[in-house]
Amino acid sequence: MSNRNYTVETVGDDVADFLDAVLDAADFDVEYEILDGEEAGPYFEKPSLVVKFSGPDLEYLMNNKGEALLSLEQLTQEVLDMAPDEHALLCFDANDYRLLRQEELRVGALTVADRVRESKTPYRFSPMSSRERRLIHLAMRDQADLRSESAGVGPHRHVVIYPAGMASLPDPPAPAFTPRRPGGPGGDRDRDRGGRGGGDRGRGGDRGRGGDRGRGGDRRGGGGGGRDRGRR
Repeated sequence: MSNRNYTVETVGDDVADFLDAVLDAADFDVEYEILDGEEAGPYFEKPSLVVKFSGPDLEYLMNNKGEALLSLEQLTQEVLDMAPDEHALLCFDANDYRLLRQEELRVGALTVADRVRESKTPYRFSPMSSRERRLIHLAMRDQADLRSESAGVGPHRHVVIYPAGMASLPDPPAPAFTPRRPGGPGGDRDRDRGGRGGGDRGRGGDRGRGGDRGRGGDRRGGGGGGRDRGRR
């Protein structure tokens, strides 16, 4: 891991400039606040920088288990040129979803540890992202009589908990592929909605930099930390 310091002071402006551009282009009525990790809450992963989102259009970031929120986080990591082993230093959150998910994974890992310890039988978690697999490994690092191991490939990558002396098991067969049906997410049904930009809710100039919601501080709200970063 590099010696770069990811704080509000060092990279807050870069993060804010990128988020301003993306959120304005998407016309999302979303606010954010940028906080140093120790001010943001008891995140198990202990990130150096946390960006917390709120606002009327938050649902568009949080749909499908926060898929858009996580994608926005990954794009910001690219903008900051973060190395893969630094990605855990930046966390995007909304309504404490990530905070609660991290605690859920930590408690789940410790519960599984007790089960494996008692049964002497390995346990396979469901597939999850590399970030969440890392949290399972972190939760298991002090369990001297057990070990955690990533297994599977691609979207089926998961974590297995073993008794410390047990050999690794072969990967299970991958589930059969189920093609997406027409009219599902992204299909004709979604196209019939007509999008958000040109309908009755179009905000157009109101959200532009020269309009009533110009970029002087409408997105960047106050709050308890982060040099008054965040958006209103």
